[in-house]
Amino acid sequence: MRLLRAGPAVLLMALFLSLWFSFSVPAMAVQATAPTKSTTVAPSTIADDSAAAEDDPDANLVPLDTEGPPPEAASPSKTTTSTVPRTEDLIQLNPTGSSPATVRFSDALNPPAELTQIQDSSRNAADQMEYTSYDVPIVLDSSVQAHIRYFNTAIHGRFGEWLFRLSRYRPLVETIFTEFHLPSDLVYLSLVESGFNPYAYSRAKATGPWQFMKGTAKVYGLRVDNYVDERRDPIKSTVAAARYLRDLYDLFGAWPLAMAAYNAGEGKVMRALHKARAESFSEISKTRLIRRETKEYVPRFMAATIIARNPDRYGFTQESAKPHQFDEAIITRPVHFRAIANVTGIPYEELRLLNPELRRDATPPGDETYHLKVPVGMKEKVEQLLDRIPTYKFPQLPAKAQFVTAGPSRWYKVQVGDTLGKVSKRFRIPLKTLKTKNSLSDPTIRPGDFLVISR
Repeated sequence: MRLLRAGPAVLLMALFLSLWFSFSVPAMAVQATAPTKSTTVAPSTIADDSAAAEDDPDANLVPLDTEGPPPEAASPSKTTTSTVPRTEDLIQLNPTGSSPATVRFSDALNPPAELTQIQDSSRNAADQMEYTSYDVPIVLDSSVQAHIRYFNTAIHGRFGEWLFRLSRYRPLVETIFTEFHLPSDLVYLSLVESGFNPYAYSRAKATGPWQFMKGTAKVYGLRVDNYVDERRDPIKSTVAAARYLRDLYDLFGAWPLAMAAYNAGEGKVMRALHKARAESFSEISKTRLIRRETKEYVPRFMAATIIARNPDRYGFTQESAKPHQFDEAIITRPVHFRAIANVTGIPYEELRLLNPELRRDATPPGDETYHLKVPVGMKEKVEQLLDRIPTYKFPQLPAKAQFVTAGPSRWYKVQVGDTLGKVSKRFRIPLKTLKTKNSLSDPTIRPGDFLVISR
């Protein structure tokens, strides 16, 4: 009887296994048609993006660590979107601290003082006055609350490090922003970009405290080559960021839109406004025309600004780092930081801290003079002892691999982070053509695979 009762279950299991086998075999066959690491391919026919490039990460860089809360925290309900009003709507701000989404999020974590006060209706007038006194539009909606909670609980220590690091550069940034007539609160945009880490880089190869892509950096006058990357220079990159932000504001006329464009690019935001026939960030944030990252970027900035302007309220210390001050020594040939440290006694780490733009910890070759930043009071000593510092010989850079046609086709080796869509855009080959040439029925590709690149 037990065997008879188990019969239907066995039959169902057998049916499931047969269906799985029938689907998996074709997929395995398709995958087998594409070359793998063991496939013999002439080296001259492979395009390998791992070769040295001007904006490739070097040994000094560290991965970006400013990601926001996970989707569950940033948006407790899948249908909930950030609703940031236009500047003219801020006077009628109605905090949504008692919304169902906020209540569900509040159940998971202890509410910080800011949220407790916002939920107190007796403080509404004072809160409205506080946020309208900021020099960029600030509104405390559910998405901003989620980011405040994330910064204040999940990564409290890390956010404190960002505030401490920013304190080192903040006087310089505020001075530059004042010269460009920018709101002083925009300094906190660097917190959500990089935690003001000059050595931060992203998967998209954006680098520096303001996370410039190489193309945008060069448009705004920053030097990016194999030896110098001024996206990492705290002063020069801040000047470029100020110019870019000013241009974006002049283009869009509102800071939420300008900040969204800083994250996604002005073209994407402009197209979203046009397609949605919208005029504000709050309108396009309710559509699928911009990425979730961009939708959360503006609320993340608002949350960072609220905390940074009220650190005591959230339990952050007011401790400040030593200001970014330096003298500049004139260097006429390539010299390495370690050689300078050995001769002058200046700590190697201090030279790195003052000169993050030097990619190989040495002044670049080919420059008749280079202004090396040194600790205050050490300029004369460095220049006097320069003759005793040996010239640094850079290791030969690997040549960047180029495509070489082998018959009618050429190959590309898939790198970490590649998708079929990215490869399609990079080589300007229609996605359908790329899939057909490589007999791919699934868009998934893996690092180390080889793809046929031909039209």
